[in-house]
Amino acid sequence: MAVACIKAVSAADVARRRHHAAARPARTRMLVAMGSTEDYDYEDACRLGEGSFGAVIMARHRAIGQAVAIKRLSDAGSHEALLRESLLLEAASKGNQFIVGCRGLARDPATWDLFLVMDCGGGSLRDALRRQPGPLPESTVCDAMRQLLAGAKGMHAAHVIHRDIKAHNILLGDDCVLRLCDFGLAVDTAEPPPYGKAGTRWYMAPEMLLGKPDYDARVDVWSLGCVMAELITGEMPFQGEDEEDQLCAIFGVLGFPDDTTWPWFASTQFAAELPVVDDKQRRKQGSVLHSKFPEMRLSKEGLDLLSGLLTCNPDKRLTAAAALKHPWFSRMD
Repeated sequence: MAVACIKAVSAADVARRRHHAAARPARTRMLVAMGSTEDYDYEDACRLGEGSFGAVIMARHRAIGQAVAIKRLSDAGSHEALLRESLLLEAASKGNQFIVGCRGLARDPATWDLFLVMDCGGGSLRDALRRQPGPLPESTVCDAMRQLLAGAKGMHAAHVIHRDIKAHNILLGDDCVLRLCDFGLAVDTAEPPPYGKAGTRWYMAPEMLLGKPDYDARVDVWSLGCVMAELITGEMPFQGEDEEDQLCAIFGVLGFPDDTTWPWFASTQFAAELPVVDDKQRRKQGSVLHSKFPEMRLSKEGLDLLSGLLTCNPDKRLTAAAALKHPWFSRMD
C-alpha cells in the first residue's frame, strides 16, 4: 500500500504558500569560523559516534586544553553538507544552552578535508537510558522535557527544524544538561517547501510519513513526545517495520483521524486504501494512550502534555513554546 500522496494543488493553496514564503524571514548571512586540524590533539581521541554518515571523535584543543567533538562525513560532497550543518547549528545554538555549541569548521592542510568542530556535550541519552536500572521518576522526566522543549523553542525561533530528534541525538553532559545535537538533517525554514521526509522512522511525525510537503517545526514536537514516552517507559511508543506499519502503530494507539480531528488526512492515499470495516472499528476505539501510562507512572497533567505533543493533526499539536506553559511543569515544581 502506498503511503505518500501527491494531490493537485488548488489556487488557494498556491496563494497561501506564496504568502507564507513572502512572510518567511530570510536567513541573516552568517560567517563560520575556519580553523585547522593542527589546532587539535588526537592522541587520546575516542569515537563518540559512528554511522553511515561518517564519525564523530573527541579531541583536545592544544592551546586551551578543552575537549571538543569533531565530525567528519564520509559521503561525496561532504564539504557543502558540513558547511550547511555548521550554519544551522550556529544559528540554533546561539544563546541556547540546550543545543550543542558550534566551534566552526577545521580544515586538514594536507588533504583539504573539512571537519565540523563542536562542544563535547557528553554521551547520548539513549545510552544513559540503557544503563538506567528502573523507570525514571516523573520529576526527572519533567526536568528533562523542560530542557528539551526550551532547546526546541529557541531553535524554532531561529527558524531551524531539526527533523531527526531522537534519544541518540540528545547529549547528557556531566552538568546534567541535555543538549540537542546532529543537525545533519536540519532544514532552514527560510527555504520554502516542499520539504521531504527526513529522520528516523520511529520518531517521525505522521504528517511527514504521509508525505505532507509543507510541514513545519511541529514535526520536532512530535519527536519530543516520542522521547518523553521513551523516558517514562524506556521504550519507543510506536515501532513500525516500515512507514505504513509505523502509521498503523501510531493510529492503533491514538485512534485513526477523521474529518473532525484531522480533515487533511481523509485526502491521503493511505486513508483511501484503508479497509472500510477496519477503519470504522478503529475510529470508534479512539485514543488508548492513557492505558500505556497509568497514573502511578505519569500524572494526569503529564499525560495531558504528552497527548498534546503526540497529536496527529499538526494544527492541533502543541508548539514547543506552548508546551512549556503547560500546568504540568508548575505542578512538578
